[in-house]
Amino acid sequence: MTRQSQKGGEGSNNFQAQEMVVQVGIDEKRAREVFQEMNLQLRKEYTQEALEVANARVSEFENSLMPKMERVEGALEAFADPSFQLLLVEAQKTAAATERPADYDLLSELLIHRFQKGSNRNARAGVSLAIDIVDKVSDEALLGLTVAHAVAQFGPISGGFQKGLNALEGLFGKLLYGELPKGQEWLDHLDVLNAIRLNSFGSMKKIREFYSNELSGYLDVGIEKKSENHEIAIEILSKNNLPKDLLVEHDFNNQYLRIPVANRERIRSLALNRVVMHEGKQRLMSLPLTKDQLSAVDSIYDLYAQDNSLRKGNVDSLMVEWDNHPNLKALRQWWDNIPVALTITSVGKVLAHSNAQRRDKTLPPLN
Repeated sequence: MTRQSQKGGEGSNNFQAQEMVVQVGIDEKRAREVFQEMNLQLRKEYTQEALEVANARVSEFENSLMPKMERVEGALEAFADPSFQLLLVEAQKTAAATERPADYDLLSELLIHRFQKGSNRNARAGVSLAIDIVDKVSDEALLGLTVAHAVAQFGPISGGFQKGLNALEGLFGKLLYGELPKGQEWLDHLDVLNAIRLNSFGSMKKIREFYSNELSGYLDVGIEKKSENHEIAIEILSKNNLPKDLLVEHDFNNQYLRIPVANRERIRSLALNRVVMHEGKQRLMSLPLTKDQLSAVDSIYDLYAQDNSLRKGNVDSLMVEWDNHPNLKALRQWWDNIPVALTITSVGKVLAHSNAQRRDKTLPPLN
């Protein structure tokens, strides 16, 4: 969808003479009209007895969808897109077929995702197939799928270990909204719906192993205080105009220092707080590191001690802290008992991510 420099009032029609490009504005009123026009196609598919129920469900879906579309810039314009209209009809069919109120929110999140990824054909296919199974997936299977996706997709951004665990605890506190499924049946159900693929000959990494890699920045041994590598690190920081306190005391071993990141990949997201003048006033601003500074910090990571015994002790300490968080403990007990290895398909990812966003509005869009 292209943007034109010419602007008009709400719901206006703009004409650009030279290229004869016509922009037809879609406001909330017109979007609701389009919604009803597409729904007219469905009404003749139901008997009189079913029509009242179908209309009530589709109306609930409409009332869930429209406020969300209004909040996303440019999203109402999607109602003028033929492919979006066809998908809307499919979503209305699913809404009419489901008695589960949460599905109306889930369908709304899927259509928002479709708008945000409009030019990505893989994403469009995933959304289309996900809409088709919303009314077919069981409550427990959807919950299990969502939690499994969250484990793979989301991690803390905080360089502080306690803040990082608290962030995960808060996330799974929102996502563990029911009793997690056990056994094989929910997995077979998702496999039939093509939301996951099962590998009966493999097994899932346990939470300990999985998060010891994902949270390696909290667990890697670090640099021993007052060692030769400590002196080298301080010199690197000084040469690159970086503060010495970029090295912080290790949470699990006070004889070592570490870079405050959840994992090495997060180094590229580091920023420094600087006092700058803005409109004659001093302001504290967060400024990203330069390319050379990022390279310097990354080189410090190479100075970390390699001691498997110390790292294992750090992981042991992490797991003790992990089990002190009720939602993380519940996640660990469930995850470590999943009987077979699974891979979430593109359809499953879209469905799970939309359900996660339904529960936590702060989550970012699916990449």
